[in-house]
Amino acid sequence: MKSDRDVLRRTQTSTEGTRMSTTDLTAATFADTITDNDIVLVDFWADWCGPCKQFAPTYDKASENHPDVVFGKIDTEAEQQLAAAANITSIPTLMAFREGVLVFSQPGALPPKGLEEVVTAVKGLDMDEVRAEIEKQKAAQGETPDA
Repeated sequence: MKSDRDVLRRTQTSTEGTRMSTTDLTAATFADTITDNDIVLVDFWADWCGPCKQFAPTYDKASENHPDVVFGKIDTEAEQQLAAAANITSIPTLMAFREGVLVFSQPGALPPKGLEEVVTAVKGLDMDEVRAEIEKQKAAQGETPDA
């Protein structure tokens, strides 16, 4: 039997016949997708958004080139509470998570080269250094470090 994640995983064929895959994320699947995968990119979009429609082919093409990365999409109209919880104020907004940690967030439609640079940078992160920096920032703000 297919899991919810398998059902949500959408595989399409582009005009060139190559395969691309993005995942529609919802409030019910967002947290598990982020925690169960090493690298997850999330595109917050809406059907009425012109820049979102312009960015979609770039995002889909990147999903073809990086089968090791989950490319999620969140429709901000259908998932308003999730968009609000993520503090989305402008669309499209791209977020990147590595090992469950938000490591990138930027509004605006990236060109193909810019998206490729984000993916490459996220893949190249030293997550021990990232976690150490997070703990340092928490300590500076007076928060208790995670155990």
